[in-house]
Amino acid sequence: MSNKNLILSVEGIDKAFPGVRALSNVNLHLYKGEVHALMGQNGAGKSTLIKVLTGVYQPDKGKIILSGKQITPETPIAAQKMGISTVYQEVNLCPNMTVAENIFVGREPRKFGAINWKLINKQAKELLLKLNLDIDVTQLLSTYSIAVQQMVSIARALNISAKVLILDEPTSSLDENEVKLLFDVIKKLKAEGMAILFVTHFLEQTYEISDRITVLRNGEFAGEYTVEELPKLKLISAMIGKEYQENDYSKLKCKDNCSDTPEANKALLKVSNLEKRGFIYSMNLELKKGEILGLAGLLGSGRTETVRLLFGMDKAEKGEIYLNGKKVHINSPKNAIGFGFGFCPEDRKEEGIIGDLSIRENIILALQSRMGLLKNISKNKQTEIANNYIKALGIKATDCEQLVSKLSGGNQQKVILARWLATNPQILILDEPTRGIDIGAKGEIMDLITSLCLQGMSIIFISSELEEVVKCCSRVSVLCDREKIAELYNDDISEDKILQTIAEGKVHA
Repeated sequence: MSNKNLILSVEGIDKAFPGVRALSNVNLHLYKGEVHALMGQNGAGKSTLIKVLTGVYQPDKGKIILSGKQITPETPIAAQKMGISTVYQEVNLCPNMTVAENIFVGREPRKFGAINWKLINKQAKELLLKLNLDIDVTQLLSTYSIAVQQMVSIARALNISAKVLILDEPTSSLDENEVKLLFDVIKKLKAEGMAILFVTHFLEQTYEISDRITVLRNGEFAGEYTVEELPKLKLISAMIGKEYQENDYSKLKCKDNCSDTPEANKALLKVSNLEKRGFIYSMNLELKKGEILGLAGLLGSGRTETVRLLFGMDKAEKGEIYLNGKKVHINSPKNAIGFGFGFCPEDRKEEGIIGDLSIRENIILALQSRMGLLKNISKNKQTEIANNYIKALGIKATDCEQLVSKLSGGNQQKVILARWLATNPQILILDEPTRGIDIGAKGEIMDLITSLCLQGMSIIFISSELEEVVKCCSRVSVLCDREKIAELYNDDISEDKILQTIAEGKVHA
């Protein structure tokens, strides 16, 4: 592309923290009117680079050149004033304020010293209309979906005279229709000449929306490519630093992995008519030993609601749960842990990791809860357990005392898995275990799930990526509108069959 259209140039950026070199000689070139994807595994340096660009961190070495002039943003506000705006993965707005207030907070236009609310509402409305969004800007932000809140974040970013818009994992919490709405906005901004840096873990979305791709690996610049010259397998290989070969999980299918004996086919877990009004209706499930049972469905179908009831995070109003043929009452997570359940939640940041605690402390939590406060685990034993799982799961960390908040998303997910594996659970519930992590870490986690199943652990598996469900599940319960509508087995399990079943379920609902 022509250098006259070059809007942002990053040259030879280095950034180190105590014991860790986060970025080393990183380059990036961003042009007007393009969507440029920044790709890499968790821990590759993507977040650190964004924080350098937006003034959160100061680089140890290198240059940032914006519109031909070298800049040194010392704070995010300074970066915004220079023309670099960022929309983060977690919407960082105020849900208890109106849409208009969120767009203009800290920059409210005034008239005779007082805030000009009429002008704020008018301009907020106009800004959102440019993004093809027509909503009541005087309503609280919390009344709107996450997708709309993302659009409000973008409107706020654009209202600061942005030359560069950085979108950090903007689609991680959106469904297919919401992603389309966002992409329509991105295409419109691109047509108007905006330079957009797009960070995502979704490969299909990368190829759908991007013009060029920069790959980071282990904090280093691994290459810059046009989308046309970088097919998907080559991209994955560039990210992980070796030739990528897709694993075959077909050995987990029930016909290959399950015995035909009555004992082997006996249900370890049986759920009968489990129900909570507004959550799930008359749910019936069975889970055998050494089996991976998939729960498939669209957002809002009731997958997460079902496993929250099973783990006692929410209380069922009716229905029965049987474990090894005996009726059990699960009314709290502590209760569920006592019965041998483990649960990796969908939102690892809010419900999984405790960021202010170390890796050791995070891993030991569930085991200590299961043993009880009177049976304290010594620190030496805790360290031994934590170090064993750090080694077994390949958790990349300085040591077990490192704060878990300092780990990449994939390594945080491994810490949560380690927490439950330390309790040696009968049943492990995995709700979106690969969400928001890179292709390399996904492969490692899927390999771990494979291994656990072959060792006899029973797993309930939820993933919005149907490809994962199809690959590893021996049975799939299909949910729609908070009800189970079908069950698929072995060779009948395919993405097309799951989607067809959901569509037919909706028709008959």
